[in-house]
Amino acid sequence: MPSHRMPKQLLFGQIEGAKRARHGLEKRWSDVVQEDVELSGLADDWYQRCQDRPQWRRLVKDATGQLEAVALQQQRRAEERRSQQRAERRVAKAQQVGTVGGTGGASASHLGHLGQSTRGTWVCPVTSCQRAFDTSRGLKTSVAMIHSLFLLNPAGDVFLEKHWQSPVSRSVCDYWLEAKERAAGRASAHSAGGSAGGGGGGGGGGSASASCLAEAVAPVLATPHHYVLSALRGKVSLLAVTRSEAPPLFIIEFLHRVADTLQDYFGECTEAAIRENCVVVYELLEEMLDNGFPLATEANILKELIKPPTILRSVVNSITGSTNVGDTLPSGQLSNVPWRRTGVRYTNNEAYFDVIEEVDAIIDRSGSTVTAEIQGVIDACVKLTGMPDLTLSFMNPRLLDDVSFHPCVRFKRWESERVLSFIPPDGNFRLISYHVSSQSLVSVPVCVRHSVSFREGGGGGGRLELTLGPRHSGGKTLEAVVVTATLPPPVLAVALTATQGTHAFDPVSKVLTWDIGKINPQKLPTIKGSLTLQSGAPKPEENPVINVHFKIQQFAISGLKVNRLDLYGEKYKPFKGVKYLTKAGRFQVRT
Repeated sequence: MPSHRMPKQLLFGQIEGAKRARHGLEKRWSDVVQEDVELSGLADDWYQRCQDRPQWRRLVKDATGQLEAVALQQQRRAEERRSQQRAERRVAKAQQVGTVGGTGGASASHLGHLGQSTRGTWVCPVTSCQRAFDTSRGLKTSVAMIHSLFLLNPAGDVFLEKHWQSPVSRSVCDYWLEAKERAAGRASAHSAGGSAGGGGGGGGGGSASASCLAEAVAPVLATPHHYVLSALRGKVSLLAVTRSEAPPLFIIEFLHRVADTLQDYFGECTEAAIRENCVVVYELLEEMLDNGFPLATEANILKELIKPPTILRSVVNSITGSTNVGDTLPSGQLSNVPWRRTGVRYTNNEAYFDVIEEVDAIIDRSGSTVTAEIQGVIDACVKLTGMPDLTLSFMNPRLLDDVSFHPCVRFKRWESERVLSFIPPDGNFRLISYHVSSQSLVSVPVCVRHSVSFREGGGGGGRLELTLGPRHSGGKTLEAVVVTATLPPPVLAVALTATQGTHAFDPVSKVLTWDIGKINPQKLPTIKGSLTLQSGAPKPEENPVINVHFKIQQFAISGLKVNRLDLYGEKYKPFKGVKYLTKAGRFQVRT
């Protein structure tokens, strides 16, 4: 940046005669950085030296090690002083009790000995922890967050692993695989229970897919020496291993952030894509996690650190022997807005927001709602020049509950005014996610009329009839409607007729699929027909559960609506757009 530019003049304090605003900051950001540099013992020309990224990382690592050693020594001395003070207080208390003969002296000597030698000499630097350890190894093991990361395919094979401290054996994944097998056994027992006495009706016992079994495994597993935390993305299972207790939600969120980053870089998070770009994956993991702690997880920062793979870049790297890792630090890392890079310029300034809501509901046999809730997100695609400051307001923000924000959102402004004020990252990002749990605010947008019956006796059959229609859909059309139902194991075949769409039945998994598409409110789709049961099989005890999938464009079922979007800090007028989408999450109808 040229020296005459205002940001650089503000950064380096080259404005003569300038005065600090009333109640403003006494120190600039560069002053704080300079103090940290002086405290770390680095050279005065730190700004030039940080351009050489490998050398700068070595310097920072060495300086940080020295600072940590000094901090630990200070903590040790403070702990020793506190221990001595506690011992003296215990001695004084023992003397006040008035022990007989020489017992008081012996007690004082013993208490002093306990206070000085039974306490550890290595104290955790975390303020809320303050645990003491006998060795530095115990301290490091306690403070570290994630030790290892394993990526598994549906077959349970580890196809990628990364270790940040001492390597952890792959055998730790066996505990997770055993839990997955137990989930498969429970699913098989549940499926076989419905076909007891039916001979060959247990064929549907193994119908549970690998992804469903992985979801059934507890996200946190305690092993004799480790904790295994897992997350599932598509057909890839991500397993993080720690040697000590750590915040589980923090690690699980990081695993999902890793999956999001891989999907952003490669277009999909699959085993084939990860194997094909394994070098880039290792480079990303090295930057995202530093010694077990998350470091850089923003897409803008990562894309400046490590360039996304392209065919041309791959050819150049293979010829020149270079890598995708950048030689300089990202510009956002040197500012107080790390999620946005500097110098952004666009010919067309645009800001798009997608309000996406998923409906999770359970409808009983009579059509009443047992439970219903909404999981919503607001995804943004912002391509604006410069450093814009945006304000997004809603017409009815009070209905939002359990809201989580992107780090760019100013939380104080939301608490006081229920307005989203933020400096957006460049490109695609998730602005907020929210939850609406009040059933009075959740309207079920689809109505299912059903009739399922089975006849008694050997060779008996059954009848099935389903009709779908819109309800509380805001006058919008239901699209991409798909109905699935897992029929009881004794069902061998179906003879159904649908007035709209196509249907298919898998005799192995016993899954009936009815693909409807768009629903015309004037002519509701219906499917009906007969079911053929296995000869000699008893009447099924339970009717199938119907799962409904649908989408409604330009409709938010919670009633959330964006009021306006204001831009500050820049003089141009951007093009703004908002899109709404409602879709089914886990929408079940009991028959």
